[in-house]
Amino acid sequence: MINRKLIRIKAVQVAYAHNLSEARRPEDGENILLSSLGTAYDLYNTMLSLMVEISRLALRAHEAQATRAKRLGLSEPSRKFVDNRFMLQLESNRQLQENRKTQRLDWTNEEEFVRTLYNKVVESDFFRDYMESGVDSYEEDRELWRKVYRHVIVDNESLDDLLEDVNIYWNDDRFIIDTFVLKTINRFSPESNDEQPLLPEFRDEEDLEFARKLVFQALNGAEYYRSLIAQNTRNWDVERVPLMDRIIMQVALAEITSFPTIPLSVSINEYIEIAKSYSTPNSARYINATLDNISKRLISEHKLTKNA
Repeated sequence: MINRKLIRIKAVQVAYAHNLSEARRPEDGENILLSSLGTAYDLYNTMLSLMVEISRLALRAHEAQATRAKRLGLSEPSRKFVDNRFMLQLESNRQLQENRKTQRLDWTNEEEFVRTLYNKVVESDFFRDYMESGVDSYEEDRELWRKVYRHVIVDNESLDDLLEDVNIYWNDDRFIIDTFVLKTINRFSPESNDEQPLLPEFRDEEDLEFARKLVFQALNGAEYYRSLIAQNTRNWDVERVPLMDRIIMQVALAEITSFPTIPLSVSINEYIEIAKSYSTPNSARYINATLDNISKRLISEHKLTKNA
C-alpha cells in the first residue's frame, strides 16, 4: 500500500526533524521512518473501519425504526442499506478485524461524530437514488460506499481536526491514503469472502529497502549534500535558503546519487511536487533549477551515473 511518493514525503519529514535535533544518529532515522510509515498504514485501516462504524450505526438506527414501525402497525423500513453486500464483506473481513485491535482511534468512542457522517449520508442525493433505485446488484452496493467515501469522508474538515488530535501527520497522509481506500473498495467483488486481502503495508521488499536506504543516505551524507547545495548558490548564502528547501534537496540528492536505476527526471519531479505542498510558492522552481544544475555538474565530473 505504501508507495514511493509517501516514502519520499516521510523521508523529508524525518530529515527535517533530524536537522532540528542534533542528538539523533543517522542510524535512528530508519526506525523513525518505518514507525512513521506504520502510522500511515494505521490510518488506512482506520479509514476502512470508519465506513464499518457508519454501517453499524445505520443498523442500530434501522432497528429503532423497525421497532417503532411495528408498534404503529406500519411496514418495516427498507433493509437495502443495512444489507449492503459490499459492506457486509468489509465488516467481516478478517484482516481488518485483526487490524482494528491495534488501531489508535476506536470509532466506537466517537459515536457522536460518526452519527454526523451517517446523517450526511442519508441526507445525500446519491443515498436517496440508491434507496429508490429498482436495481439490485452488487455493483450498485459497492458504488454507494465509494460515493460515501468520496463525498462524505474525503475533505471533511471535522474529520481532519479529529485525526490531527490523534496524530499530527495523519492529515498530511490523507490525500494518499484516501486513494488507497478507494482502490481497496474497487478490489472487492461478489466473490470476495472474509479472506479478501487488503492492501499490504509495503508492495514488496524492494520498496521497503528503498525506504531504509533513502533515509539512511539522506542523514548519513547530509554534510556532503549540503556542500553540493552551497556550491550551487554562488554568491547567495546557503543559510538564507529556506530550511525546508534545503531538506527537500538533501533527500532528493540522496536519492539521485544512491539509486542509479531511478531516472533523474523522476527523482527531480517527485521532490518538486513535495516542495509545492510543503515549502514556499517559489520553492519548486528554485529546487528544480538547483537539482538540475548539481546533477549536470556531477555527471560532467563522472560522479553520477544513471542506468535508466
